[in-house]
Amino acid sequence: MLATLLAGDGADTVALTPMTKAGLADWLASQTPAVASWVKAVGFTGDAGSTAFLPGPDGAIARVLAGVSAIDDLWAFAGLPAALPAGSYRIDLAGTGAAMDARAATRAALGWALGSYRFSRYRKPPEKGFACLVWPAEADRGEVERAATATFLVRDLVNTPASDLGPAELAQAAQDLAGEFGATVEVTVGRDLLDRNYPAIHAVGRASPREPRLVDLRWGDPQHPKVTIVGKGVCFDTGGLDLKPSSAMLLMKKDMGGAAHALALGRMIMMAGLPVRLRVLVPAVENVVSGDAFKPQDVLKTRKGLTVEVGNTDAEGRLILCDALAEADSEKPALLVDFATLTGAARVALGPDLPALMSNDDGLAADLTEAGSAVDDPMWRLPLWAPYRKGLDSKVADIGNVTSNGFAGAITAGLFLQEFVSKETPWAHLDTYAWNASSRPGRPEGGEALGLRAVYAVIRKRFG
Repeated sequence: MLATLLAGDGADTVALTPMTKAGLADWLASQTPAVASWVKAVGFTGDAGSTAFLPGPDGAIARVLAGVSAIDDLWAFAGLPAALPAGSYRIDLAGTGAAMDARAATRAALGWALGSYRFSRYRKPPEKGFACLVWPAEADRGEVERAATATFLVRDLVNTPASDLGPAELAQAAQDLAGEFGATVEVTVGRDLLDRNYPAIHAVGRASPREPRLVDLRWGDPQHPKVTIVGKGVCFDTGGLDLKPSSAMLLMKKDMGGAAHALALGRMIMMAGLPVRLRVLVPAVENVVSGDAFKPQDVLKTRKGLTVEVGNTDAEGRLILCDALAEADSEKPALLVDFATLTGAARVALGPDLPALMSNDDGLAADLTEAGSAVDDPMWRLPLWAPYRKGLDSKVADIGNVTSNGFAGAITAGLFLQEFVSKETPWAHLDTYAWNASSRPGRPEGGEALGLRAVYAVIRKRFG
């Protein structure tokens, strides 16, 4: 399925030997003097990310030594698809004393696949293609294909500019996904949102000529446990009348990153055929400025019946999520997860790589944190600190969408969302950046899936 991974027995391919600094001396001792001298002459020391090409008798490349920090490091092979000459390679551990079990083989293949991503919608791809890897014998191909294609979906959606990815196009992405797996999709558009009692989604998106909508994807046996995923789908965020400065607006095509994660997680669940009743809810809007834009100090109705005073129109993500979460909670799912590029405060606290996790269920939070560490998809829990809830009190409405003091912005956003979820519903909220600020092996600059594989691992463990 993935063009950069090949089936076969590895015949007529170049041997690729991963090498740690600690293991290099023993490997050299088992080689011919000519090979040992060559490796020393080219200065290869086994540093992670380094390579050495060993020539064969005909002058062609016979073997590549690839420096790795550990054989089972997810990112150990991720830089090689772009770094190696085009061709096919097979992992060969002969003489290293190392073994590649199923876990290491799967991680090697996944790292290679993630390192083979390229967003080329708007430009011709480079003439040099990616190097290909023969599937390691022990690799779980299904796991690799699920994780890689879902990650690519997140990256493609987030990288696409708002000119080509508005609410309608985001809904179409959900419909395309549904068509692939036999799911159903219902899309509520424009003023129909008011008729069907999604007033907060409508209020945020009504200023744009690209009408707001709610995407509702369902899949699986209705008798199976309900797993519901909600994703923030702000296709572009100007900040509304509380207008962002241009520097803060520059990356706002990625403000639908939560929706991208929700669709991608749905893809993984459906690809695996997990025995769950899946529901994916994506409120899709643009937050722009026009004569019909919602205003500071407006009081908005919500699906749950609570009224919200708007303290800042740039805190719009929680407004569209609250309607979607209320609808998700109405079915009392066995698990409810939302993804959102929600607050700058989470990035100040945790930086771009760590999604902030908040949950009303300690067991769920512990499982997610543990899974994040196990699959190299980390997140960090922040508390839903109840004493901060009073900062959201409003004199004219049931709740405000922001506090006046500016403290604990990620936590107070989570506390706002918690108002729309029942205490009995196991719920996790991931405030994610959905973006790589700079390129690293397997993680190119641009849109990124963060927390996706960890959440899938928990769902599979609980329900699979």
